[in-house]
Amino acid sequence: MTIATTNPLTGQVLKTYEPMSDEQLRGAIERADLAYQQLRGTTIEQRGQWLTAAADLMEAERDDIGRLMTTEMGKTYAAAKAEVSKCAAACRFYAARAAEFLADAPADAAAVSATRAFVRYQPIGPVLAVMPWNFPLWQVVRFAAPALMAGNTGLLKHASNVPQTALLLEDVIRRAGFPEGAFTTLLVSSDAVEQILADPRVRAATLTGSEPAGRSIAQIAGRELKKTVLELGGSDPFVVMPSADVELAAEVATTARCQNNGQSCIAAKRFIVHTDVYEAFAEAFAHRMSALRVGDPMDADTDVGPLASERGRDEVDAQVRDAVDKGATVLCGGEKPTGEGWFYPPTVVTDLDQSMRMWAEEVFGPVAGLYRVSSYDEAIEVANGTAFGLGANAWTRDPQEQERFATDLVAGAVFINGMTTSYPELPFGGVKNSGYGRELSAQGMHEFCNVKTVWIGEGTAGVGAGAHAE
Repeated sequence: MTIATTNPLTGQVLKTYEPMSDEQLRGAIERADLAYQQLRGTTIEQRGQWLTAAADLMEAERDDIGRLMTTEMGKTYAAAKAEVSKCAAACRFYAARAAEFLADAPADAAAVSATRAFVRYQPIGPVLAVMPWNFPLWQVVRFAAPALMAGNTGLLKHASNVPQTALLLEDVIRRAGFPEGAFTTLLVSSDAVEQILADPRVRAATLTGSEPAGRSIAQIAGRELKKTVLELGGSDPFVVMPSADVELAAEVATTARCQNNGQSCIAAKRFIVHTDVYEAFAEAFAHRMSALRVGDPMDADTDVGPLASERGRDEVDAQVRDAVDKGATVLCGGEKPTGEGWFYPPTVVTDLDQSMRMWAEEVFGPVAGLYRVSSYDEAIEVANGTAFGLGANAWTRDPQEQERFATDLVAGAVFINGMTTSYPELPFGGVKNSGYGRELSAQGMHEFCNVKTVWIGEGTAGVGAGAHAE
């Protein structure tokens, strides 16, 4: 595997890196473990000061960091700068809330025959993070911020096409004051993941990526009896019902589908529209999609930049071609451009059926599938008729429908009359083939904690009631 920065706008390889040797990798794990022994003994207040300093550095260097991300994976410069700001905000969130999230949680002492009983949250050690390229800073920070605040250390195996962003984050965390080795970027191939997880000092892993990658890391971690959190993508439904504000839904749908050049796990991908408003939505949606400006991601007027890789662009085109060859209709876009840069136009495809790849597969580019349904029940059937379950959108002003969608949509998150996104304040993760476990919020911090039961008795009356029963 080549570890390199390749500009998606030009296809030019800008910088390459040699993978770490086995000796260098062992040294990095050793330093992470030593840093853990030190970090676990620091106070939450001290860790919060360091994480706040990291946020300060990100904000001060936002423009340069954003420019680097745009160069490495093609997101628009405006989106890249917004990503840096979001990362800084997440660091501040965990710095401010960690004491609350990690506070001892009291239990009913009398019910368990104790004088005191509580749950204590403690770090577990170095955690391996295997991360993707699409949000090269945010994907990592949403793991690293809570993990570091809990007292864990991080080992990052980032995607091979964003090495400079990975190294930059390591540098920011070090300059913020965290102990040497608290967060380390591992310039290694995917083949090294098994070796890393097999090391007894590495206590858990988190991965955002493809289903095959998730199955592989889960298998290795299962053999080693180590905790994993997996986020494996999605094919999120975006349901529009008759009571919805159709124009607003079409406007948000365009952003929801084409954010990050269409390369987002929680981007809306399947647009499921009630027949009563289908024509109006389809017209408004296709018009807005076709009006988006595709071009140089550093240009302030650009809405959609190039896809991150030539291979990814070819895969998106193959999925569209498969649908068209089998009878689908393209309302806008759908033609892979020639020339420099890995561009693909915003595209809307309708008349889809189950013989087409787009029906069941996630399309990782600015391509929307449009589906007509005749009832609420049919909308739910189509929305849930996928192996994925990450996020879901529903547009309706009917309070009863809102309650039903919140219950009936099978997903880790349901957003009603708004675009699915991630917030530090809310848990993030999926069900079914979208993975398991949660990032962000208190739940994300607790995923990599030892949730320890503490029972304290008087020490004068023998064992507690029920002590002999497991």
